[in-house]
Amino acid sequence: MQSIPVDTTRLGVLRCAVGPEPKIADFESKEVKKDRDGNTVYTVAVTVRQDGRRVSVIEIAVPGEPKGVVEGTEVRVTGLEAFAWAMGDRHGISFRAAAITPVPAPASSATASAGKGGGA
Repeated sequence: MQSIPVDTTRLGVLRCAVGPEPKIADFESKEVKKDRDGNTVYTVAVTVRQDGRRVSVIEIAVPGEPKGVVEGTEVRVTGLEAFAWAMGDRHGISFRAAAITPVPAPASSATASAGKGGGA
């Protein structure tokens, strides 16, 4: 399966739609998928909205549990790759990333000005 690198800077705002969940390798035994290094693989549903376009949701597999990533938070996706797949008459595109991290919230102007002197 050939990987296709994805330029995330062109995807607009990325936001967590569904928080990290362990990826299931076998639904009958409930076995959790592991990568080559033995890390549990998690999936995170991420909304993608480019300027002037509809919102799309993609599921991204990532090794290890992404810390601080919860529904609604803006996220940064590092090393995103797309893979085309086919199984019989079914086909699609899957996504994998090296990491998904929360984007730090900007400091509010109220907090910034609270530290400055000048008052009554």
